[in-house]
Amino acid sequence: MKYDFFAFTNGNGYDYPEAPFSTRFFAGNTQLSPSEIWSETNNFKKVGIIGYDFKNRLENLKSENNPFFELPELCFFKPSFSIEFDRENIYSAIKLPEDFFEEIERIPLPNSANTSCIVSPQLSKEEYLETVKTIQNHIVEGNTYETNFCQAYSGSFKLWDPISSYFKLNELSPMPFSTLFKAKSQWLVSASPERYLKRTGSIIIAQPIKGTIKRGKSTAEDAINKETLANSEKEQAENLMITDLMRNDLSKISKTGSVEVRELFGIYPLPRVFQMISTIVSELKAGINFSDVIQATFPMGSMTGAPKIRTMETIEALESFKRGWFSGAFGVIEENGDFDFSVIIRSIIADLEAKKLFFGVGSAITYDADAAQEYEECNLKAQAILEVLSGK
Repeated sequence: MKYDFFAFTNGNGYDYPEAPFSTRFFAGNTQLSPSEIWSETNNFKKVGIIGYDFKNRLENLKSENNPFFELPELCFFKPSFSIEFDRENIYSAIKLPEDFFEEIERIPLPNSANTSCIVSPQLSKEEYLETVKTIQNHIVEGNTYETNFCQAYSGSFKLWDPISSYFKLNELSPMPFSTLFKAKSQWLVSASPERYLKRTGSIIIAQPIKGTIKRGKSTAEDAINKETLANSEKEQAENLMITDLMRNDLSKISKTGSVEVRELFGIYPLPRVFQMISTIVSELKAGINFSDVIQATFPMGSMTGAPKIRTMETIEALESFKRGWFSGAFGVIEENGDFDFSVIIRSIIADLEAKKLFFGVGSAITYDADAAQEYEECNLKAQAILEVLSGK
């Protein structure tokens, strides 16, 4: 396409607490510098990604694991136009370029282009199980209480179409924070179920996910699985640790006494899983800007564990890959400073020039976690992406 950068977001009509992503399209050719991203004086939309390894700019941390390919820690663009869709109308922020619909016609239709790529896990099952034991030893020693340990699948290709892959993934696994993002040759194809942060005026909302169980094959089994997740002391303990971490993070930038848990341990159905989601809301102190919010809360606790800094050091020591954009955040900053960001999980990250792609899956490891069950949870989270990459 003509545009170096574009993004498409789709909430898939979910009845999600505090609303899913709107269905919107953004395109442009202007990549933003860090100073432009953080500036509070420019009054234009900013669309993009904060990679997980941006943590090293915020704390005395490092990322020395090998990347599958290099990705920018910050990657934002200024849209030259944006469109918002609803069921009946299309609203354009500005007049569409004359060649816009010609560009749209060049987009391959779903299933018309190659979505297949042979991928392999970076860890064997035995290596995964052994690493979980190591983490649990760290827990016994008091180095961490909960660690979000991730493994990656990676592959290379001659031809792979991210747009068709996005449509196929959204068909198989429609999510409230579904996203397709292009930055020159690099792409994010995301079926994320999780919100990182949403700001509306002085109100900020965090919605960490911790707690997963598969959907049942029948209505009766579905109800049993939902009840099992809702009553699981282990899953509640995992969720509560991250909820407390997010409350603490938000307290740094919020008015005293304003941080509240609006919902604890909410159970929400998604196409293949039930998720346990908690919602934390607070009112920001006067003068708090986007940079302050990121400094206080990034990376999101659901992708690190607790305590955050020491656990990120454990993650760096035990994981086999550089996370890059995976477990970072994608979002849109509005002209008035409001924003909405998802967590980059259940997502394919690709570079069409390097002809490589990867995706990560993980789960929270606690003292009483069953390593084999955690491994199966990772397989469950990888399932839809593996189906897309199978090309069938």
